[in-house]
Formats: sequence, structure tokens, C-alpha cells
Amino acid sequence: MAAIGFIGLGNMGAPMAANLVKAGHQVTGYDVVASACAALAQKGGRSAGSAPEAAAAGDIVITMLPAGPQVRQVYLGPDGVIARARRDALLIDCSTIDVETARAVAASAADSGLRMLDAPVSGGVIGAEAASLTFMVGGEATAFARAEAILQAMGKTIVHAGPAGNGQTAKICNNMILGASMIAVCEGFALAEKLGLPVQTLFDICSKSTSQCWAMTGYCPVPGPVPAAPSNRNYAPGFTAANMLKDLRLAQQAAGATAAATPLGAAAANLYQLFVDSGAGGLDFSAIMRFVRRESLS
Repeated sequence: MAAIGFIGLGNMGAPMAANLVKAGHQVTGYDVVASACAALAQKGGRSAGSAPEAAAAGDIVITMLPAGPQVRQVYLGPDGVIARARRDALLIDCSTIDVETARAVAASAADSGLRMLDAPVSGGVIGAEAASLTFMVGGEATAFARAEAILQAMGKTIVHAGPAGNGQTAKICNNMILGASMIAVCEGFALAEKLGLPVQTLFDICSKSTSQCWAMTGYCPVPGPVPAAPSNRNYAPGFTAANMLKDLRLAQQAAGATAAATPLGAAAANLYQLFVDSGAGGLDFSAIMRFVRRESLS
């Protein structure tokens, strides 16, 4: 059993922390929303009064935060995780953030004698609740070996991607591919509908043909073919369109910094920007089908 401090008990962090409790770990959690701390306590965890208190409570400190600025705020400074963590603590940031921030915070941790991993996840809220997340982990191999058993309590696939920042790199590349492929699947189904080809027929053909991809067979954006997909529950997330836009922006930021050509990634980011600006940010990202169909969101 490990003593774990967990900071960030939102839609993803709360079920992740709960799964650590189920696995027998002593979890002390903190969130700016007090009810989230209380919910963890009801599930057998402990509630901390502040982020520094949670950081000091664990041999391992895990964070799940909205974006890079919050990660810098929580980790750096006189009351940050790096300053308040136990001297032998392992730090694991599961947030999806920019590569530059991930590497900068890891370097600051190393300067203080601490090991840190960037370990963003794929799988959304459903994966967090089912403990079936995929973790893409950047950092030293020895730190990864220490973290692996902890991450296995929250996920099914744990991959060491290389040095600090490589976990974030893997995440944004994965989601850029996913965002672009989801739009392509939506366009194919929308065209088929216009031409009179039934949805199920197209799915039966394409799911066994060269256009087969996870966006279609695991998360089909039209109701019917994949019963568990958000399209069958009015596009309740899942993984929100706003979060997809965030990741696509991070990918474009990285592409700009490295002069990488990502025209389809840029197009996907632009389309999701328009979709989110239309008021659809809280819907599942597969609801971009409504935008492709030019449906009203009201």
C-alpha cells in the first residue's frame, strides 16, 4: 500500500483517485471544489485542506489539472508541490499540457532532487471510471518502474514513451490523429446519408475495409452501429469537444515550435474551434457530426 497525495478531483481525477482507494492505497486528495474532497472521503480516501497538505501526505503525488498554467502554479513556488513534497516522493502529473511546461516543471523537480513523470491519459471519463485508461509516460526509466504498479490501478495500458515531455508529446499526437480521423468519419457518413446509403450498411462495409479506424468502430459518431458510443445518448461526454480543441491547440503549438507541417491537424483545430464557438463545447467530441450535418444545436 502506498501513501498518495492526489491534487485535482474533477471529472477525471475523482474516479482515478477512487480507483486508487479501491486498490488499497491511502489517498489524501485536494480540489478547489470542497464537495469533491468530501466525495473522496466518502469513498474511503482522506480530504486535505490545501494542495500543499495533499502534497506533503504522499510518498507519491499525483496531479490531474486543467492546463499548463495550473500545473506551474501547483508545482512551483514556495508552497508548490516541489517545495512541500516529501524528499523521496515521486511526482506524477496526469494533466494534458504543453510539452514545454512538462519539461520545465520536471527540470525544476530534478533541481530539487525529486523525480517526476508526465503521464497524460487517453480513455476519457468512461476509462477513468473503469480503470481502463492508457497512460503515456515521460521521464526516467527508474521513476517509471516505481510508478507502474500505481498507474495499473487506474489503467490497462501503461507505456513508457521516453524522457520528460514525451508523454505529453504522445498524447497530443494521438489526439491530433483522433480529431482529424473523427471528422473524416463524420464526413463519410454524412455523404452516405445524402446519397441514400443506410448508416448500418456503410458501417458494416467500412468497419471491415481499409477505412476502418477506432473513431468509427469504437466510437461511431452516428447512432446505431456502436451501442456504447456517445452518439446513442445524445452526445453526452465521454471526452468533450472543448477538451479535444484544447489538445488540438497544443498540437498546433508544438507544430509551430518545431516547424512541423500538420495541415490536417490545423484544419481539425479550426473546425473544432468553430464547433465549440457555436456552443457545443460541453458535448462529446464526436458530436462534430452535428456540425458536419449543419444541424442546429438548440
